[in-house]
Amino acid sequence: MGDEFAVKATYGQVFAVAQFRALFAARLLGILSDTVRSVALAVLVHDRTGSPLLTAVAFTIGFLPQAAGGLFLAAMADRFAPRTLIATGYGVQAAVGLLLAFGRLPVGACLLLVAAAACLTPVTTGAAARVLAAVLAGDAYVLGRSLSYLVAVAAQLVGMAVGGALAAGSGVERTMLLTAGAHLAAAVVSALFLARTEVVRPRGSIVRDTVRGNAALLAAPGVARLIAVQCLPAAFLAAGGSLIIPYAAERGLTPAETGVLLAAISAGMLIGDVVVGRAFDPRTRERLVRPLLLVMGSPLIVLAADPPHPVVVAAYVLTGTGSAYLLGLQRRYLAAVPEALQGQGFALLNTTTMTVQGVGPLLFGLAAEHLPLDHTLALIGATSTLTALLLKPPHPH
Repeated sequence: MGDEFAVKATYGQVFAVAQFRALFAARLLGILSDTVRSVALAVLVHDRTGSPLLTAVAFTIGFLPQAAGGLFLAAMADRFAPRTLIATGYGVQAAVGLLLAFGRLPVGACLLLVAAAACLTPVTTGAAARVLAAVLAGDAYVLGRSLSYLVAVAAQLVGMAVGGALAAGSGVERTMLLTAGAHLAAAVVSALFLARTEVVRPRGSIVRDTVRGNAALLAAPGVARLIAVQCLPAAFLAAGGSLIIPYAAERGLTPAETGVLLAAISAGMLIGDVVVGRAFDPRTRERLVRPLLLVMGSPLIVLAADPPHPVVVAAYVLTGTGSAYLLGLQRRYLAAVPEALQGQGFALLNTTTMTVQGVGPLLFGLAAEHLPLDHTLALIGATSTLTALLLKPPHPH
């Protein structure tokens, strides 16, 4: 894993691979459906209970349970054929959508159902990462990981935009049915277009193997540090986004201004990944890891000065572009993870990322209870910058 990564690839080369196109299409459908369903579920829970707390839980119920899947089930990603796991995962989500649409379940049952399905997400994510590593070589793999990340950002952005409108216009039940259909389409695409591979026979307890595998991964040279460098900054990025709505309300921004601000981080992510992915060769991307980490944190510090709306938008866009630092770490992580634990390695990375994305907003949300919001956002920027200085990204080779 050396010279092949020194040759710059193109997005066209990545999309020329049929199995990548199948993964990309299924992921787009799956994440779009997940996001729309989260919005619809939050609307459903709010209509039935009127509770802000339960509504917030409904909106995020698909995230934290992934920690359980990553800690106790992730070994499945290396023990079964990826196509089977991916298609089954989307099929389970389709069944959940149908039950939510027609089951007339109580609120508690709805939340538990979505949480249980979310436990399988690290398994399907790890299986998809195995396929990606198998079908893309060299720098094409790095760009393929980048595109997988970008499609998630774009699908979430679109899902947020249309989810509320669908739930209000078509009703929650029809919206849930629509998400079930999209998940089913993702399952069909995966089953038809991903390659048939040899089935790995189960051997012993999945839970025990997952725990042992996670311990082996964290003990492998460089893996724990690479997970930390990839995941810790995500806590600050998520925290900065989670306080936009109360910040906008405190500033008296119009709905249109708030909408632009909400889209700013995602827009920055798209810009950063496309520009860094196309403009720089693989070795330069690895050298840019620390500078981009600093770009991701420092712009929010200016919010302490109460700048005008366009400056705030620019700060959030710049913050989003810094997330392109991940491009410089993909090759190193793939090289560091033992091949026998490849699927579980990416499942663990995904689980850790999702966990810190939940913890970051919680910690800084508590801080916002005692500090002005502009000062809290500036604190997020300063803490992110300090973390970037303290973290030790791997040196490029």
